[in-house]
Amino acid sequence: MVGILKIKMVRYLVLWLIMVTASAVSAQTKELPNFTGLVDQYGATVVNISTIQTQKNAVTQLFPEIPNLPKDSPFYEFFRRHIEPFSTPRRSEPRSMGSGFIISSDGYILTNAHVVESADEITVKLNDKREFIAKVIGTDKKTDIALIKIEAENLQKVNQGDPEKLKVGEWVVAIGSPFGFENSVTAGIVSAKGRSLAQENYVPFIQTDVAINPGNSGGPLFNMHGEVVGINSQIYSRTGGFMGLSFAIPINVATDIADQLKISGVVRRGRIGVLIQEVTKELADSFGLPGTRGALVVSVEKNGPAGVADIRARDVILAFDGIEVETSADLPRIVGNTVPDSKVKVKIWRDGAIKNLQLKVGEIPREESDLQYQSKQDQEVDQSNRLGLVLSELTDQQKTQLEIESGLLVENIQPGIASQSGVRKGDVILGFNSKDVESVNQFNKLLDKVEDGRNIALLIKRGDLTTFITMKLNSDE
Repeated sequence: MVGILKIKMVRYLVLWLIMVTASAVSAQTKELPNFTGLVDQYGATVVNISTIQTQKNAVTQLFPEIPNLPKDSPFYEFFRRHIEPFSTPRRSEPRSMGSGFIISSDGYILTNAHVVESADEITVKLNDKREFIAKVIGTDKKTDIALIKIEAENLQKVNQGDPEKLKVGEWVVAIGSPFGFENSVTAGIVSAKGRSLAQENYVPFIQTDVAINPGNSGGPLFNMHGEVVGINSQIYSRTGGFMGLSFAIPINVATDIADQLKISGVVRRGRIGVLIQEVTKELADSFGLPGTRGALVVSVEKNGPAGVADIRARDVILAFDGIEVETSADLPRIVGNTVPDSKVKVKIWRDGAIKNLQLKVGEIPREESDLQYQSKQDQEVDQSNRLGLVLSELTDQQKTQLEIESGLLVENIQPGIASQSGVRKGDVILGFNSKDVESVNQFNKLLDKVEDGRNIALLIKRGDLTTFITMKLNSDE
């Protein structure tokens, strides 16, 4: 009898343990997040970006331009036979460079500046496999933000979240194309907020442990509500691959930059002309500060905005334009995001007391490359035609050298149907279908009369070669 009771007790104990274990597993399973709904609903907002870049071969680099020699020159035949065939720049195959995401239904896309840098042609592939040639609206290297545009309508766009509401330890999801594997989903948690990185003065990065690899750059970082809170930008690694440290640009920083790029193509940033350092506990004690908040001014630019406002070395800037300065890394971001020429209040600590000053914000000089890029882009967009060709009429001297009576020189070429069909910068267009071309105005009028879906043929002269290049016009050229 006792033996039977013992057996029953053991059975009850085993059953109880099974029930407790099952309950624990069930509870643990319920606590784990499910990302399937988020991916199903918002995966279509993420795009794959690939680029083509014209590569110059060794001969082209040595001889950027083949000398324009007369035919009776003893060197003419040498250059024509041995140099010219190798001097044409080569176009590399499309490479999967990164990711991006749609921020407006009419085709505006955010990505990283380094994804589209130096690209001659950018292809955007949507989740439904449609492909479009994109135009760069503007880039900002200081924050690594680029705004590009495709000609499409009724696209699904992302919902923007608030990075300020993110909590450390919160689940986040990345969607992108690591190593070219499109629409890859990875997940992790927020590791830290407001992280400062070397040489990155204008971005308070979101640090995560989400797996990010080459190709994820420019892709979105979602919170669990399906809202984009950041742009995956870079990783910290000693191997070149993911090691558990990835960084995203807060979406509010990115959209502020994108708005400026959309309006003017460049970003304006404020400056005040000071050199600063961190306030340590020892420095705070020596200045009589109650804490280690603020940015210690080490030197002030003579006649700069701060100098004019009577800010001095050894002042500690506690607040700028009503925004508290917690650490010295905060000040460059706050000042940089302030509109140049605006007047702001600055709260400082000097000689054991708080003092309020007023300051007129200056402007950081734009990089020469940014100005050249914007000017060049504006000029090309203004002058390019429906095919993306920037054309000019030949001079009498050029006509004599080429031994032709009329034609148009391809000064430059924008990404589009003409570049895809093989037209190159430096080509001379002799004819449009069955007509000779004599002026840019005549060419554009002939082009405007062609309906979508129709083929055209351009008679092209390239060196000693003359050939027709055909292309089909459509609404997405």
